[in-house]
Amino acid sequence: MNCIWPNVLPIAKQCKQLPSTVYRRFLSATTTQDTKKPKTGILMLNMGGPQTKDEVHNYLLRIMTDTDMIQLPVQSTLGPLIAKKRTPEVQKKYDEIGGGSPILKWTQKQGELLCKKLDEVSPETGPHKYYVAFRYANPLTEDTLDLLEKDGVKRIVIFSQYPQYSCATTGSSFNAIYKYYRKKMLPAGVKWSIIDRWATHPLLAKTVAERIKNELKEFPDEIKKDVIILFSAHSLPLKAVNRGDSYPWEVGATVQAVMEELKYNNPYTLVWQSKVGPLPWLQPSTDEALKGYVKQGKKNFILVPIAFVNEHIETLHEMDIEYCNDLAKEIGVGMIRRAAAPNDHPIFIEALTDIVKEHLHSDKAINPKFLTRCPHCTNQRCVQSKSWYASLCNGELNSARGQVWSRTARMLSAVMLVRCRLWIDFTQYVAVVER
Repeated sequence: MNCIWPNVLPIAKQCKQLPSTVYRRFLSATTTQDTKKPKTGILMLNMGGPQTKDEVHNYLLRIMTDTDMIQLPVQSTLGPLIAKKRTPEVQKKYDEIGGGSPILKWTQKQGELLCKKLDEVSPETGPHKYYVAFRYANPLTEDTLDLLEKDGVKRIVIFSQYPQYSCATTGSSFNAIYKYYRKKMLPAGVKWSIIDRWATHPLLAKTVAERIKNELKEFPDEIKKDVIILFSAHSLPLKAVNRGDSYPWEVGATVQAVMEELKYNNPYTLVWQSKVGPLPWLQPSTDEALKGYVKQGKKNFILVPIAFVNEHIETLHEMDIEYCNDLAKEIGVGMIRRAAAPNDHPIFIEALTDIVKEHLHSDKAINPKFLTRCPHCTNQRCVQSKSWYASLCNGELNSARGQVWSRTARMLSAVMLVRCRLWIDFTQYVAVVER
């Protein structure tokens, strides 16, 4: 069997060789992009990941107490218990990929290359500076917003690094910004705008297609056309899907755009990873799809991260170790390779540049889809957040009005949060504790 390791090890090695920038240095703004006072700030939102084992517990704690990501009964009590229980297991996984997540280093690299290109192609909106804003790990969103304000930028583009929108990921990051400014004054004289999704951008599709082509070259000619491409994305509970979360069909749209680039020359399917708990999630799961195809006599695969723009634990451990090594050996896979995430691929940097440039020169500060709630949404915090963003991006909130509005929103959110918790399904998260 020819497993994943011939192409995974170079990816992991490349992650380790990226410039090491610890959090304190990041906040002190010592990179070359900071030599000129920035005019436009690009706020790059993502989930983040612990850079060391010591950060794992706090990372999990933030996830387990985020009611946008996970809903738990008595969450302030149960969330910390789950985080504490899972910490040793997750630390072990990070040990196996080098001791920490490379997601910050990749995001910094992407941001540096993006801003360099923007300064070239859109000098009238420059200088540009990127700001990494992670939801669950350093640099945390609220800390980055403090830094951004100190730099005195005149325009802020909130740029989600999730190509496909989900209330649990993109939505949570946007809500973190909303919650931050409920507690303090908005900076005066700043123009805000949002890039909340970009699932079908042609250069994103081209980047992923190029990654797949690179792996197809490694297969013998006689089996190349029969290699099954498995596009793997983080799964989502059917409860969220039935509510109307757009994530599944946005991921599917990305897959179709990639296959258009590949001329549909190989069989392919969309699979889902990282399910937790006993309740129904999106299917088929990545591991069960591999098992099913092997039973059918299909034994050659390329595994493609379709919803992640850089390497992190779900690519380096779950895909590479759990699926492409351990599971592949167990079920008798013939040959399997994993396509690299976009990372710093030149075409991907072109994609990011084109997305931001077009946004900067358009008159659309906010996507109408972003302001539209899921059909069956009952979350009143979502109502308040979207209303706030509509006013923010339309220039209707100055610092004083924003503060008054924030006080009202806080009172409404506190009342509705109690109501929302009555809808929580306890059984799913008991299983998380037992896992």
